[in-house]
Amino acid sequence: MNIPSFSEYPQNSLPSGYITLISEGNVLECLQNQADELLTRYESLQDPEQGNYRYAEGKWSLKEVLGHMIDTERVFAYRALCIARGEKQSLPGFDQDEYMQYVPFGDMTLASLVKIYRLTRQSNIALFETFTEADQTRMGVCSNYPLSARALVTMIAGHERHHLNVLAERYGLV
Repeated sequence: MNIPSFSEYPQNSLPSGYITLISEGNVLECLQNQADELLTRYESLQDPEQGNYRYAEGKWSLKEVLGHMIDTERVFAYRALCIARGEKQSLPGFDQDEYMQYVPFGDMTLASLVKIYRLTRQSNIALFETFTEADQTRMGVCSNYPLSARALVTMIAGHERHHLNVLAERYGLV
């Protein structure tokens, strides 16, 4: 799956910000490489309590960051599936902070979150591999933005790249 063309997402928008973090190559290979990178980082934590680390008061813990990444990937993958299958209705947005109020990522073990992440990513890559070129470039509307299914898949990679950068810069997780 290639990077989407500029006609597949609005420029100077939130989707564009994530998409431009992925500049070239096969998006599905990028997703697999990112998964390997992220899993290596999280699996390097020696003490399960390190998952509760926050770089500042009021910021998400390492477990919450991973949980947020899982939730966001699921939402974006659902949207990509809907558009690939020809959904005509506008798909709603989601508020990451509201989602975080209702999920106990902090109470989950780091090992269980890593397992959920791994399974989510494997399942989504398997799904995206079934998308034909027509499926990938089919357009829909999400959060009032016109997007192709391929743009949403690339947004997953861009969102993850953003958080990999944050994990390195703010949490020291490299």
